[in-house]
Amino acid sequence: MTIDEKQNEIIEEFSVFDDWMDKYALLIEMGNSLTPLDDKYKTGSNLIEGCQSRVWLHASLEDGKILFQGQSDAIIVNGIVSILISILSGHAPQDICSADLYFIERIGLREHLSPTRSNGLMAMLKQMKMYALAFASKA
Repeated sequence: MTIDEKQNEIIEEFSVFDDWMDKYALLIEMGNSLTPLDDKYKTGSNLIEGCQSRVWLHASLEDGKILFQGQSDAIIVNGIVSILISILSGHAPQDICSADLYFIERIGLREHLSPTRSNGLMAMLKQMKMYALAFASKA
């Protein structure tokens, strides 16, 4: 499945709900389904700068595809981490670098996050793209 197909799937999941309390519940559910990050990856070097809550993000390159793992200590942010991983993990570095992540606007996520959570979302995206850029430059 392509990055855009995954984004469209997320947009469809969120479009079922009109009320943002229901959308937050979906985010929390997604975060609860995220595989917990192994403690060995919960290091300062994997901590995302710019997030109010603690967010760890680990990336590895396997068979030309980046695999992301992550976790947050905040339940809504963990849901955001889960969405980003589900969309970007398993793709080639070049695909991640060039991805237009339109799902954020289409589901209304940015406008329904506090400014600090919105900054954290942008910091997570930036870090994921930086990992992709680093892996692409090594190839």
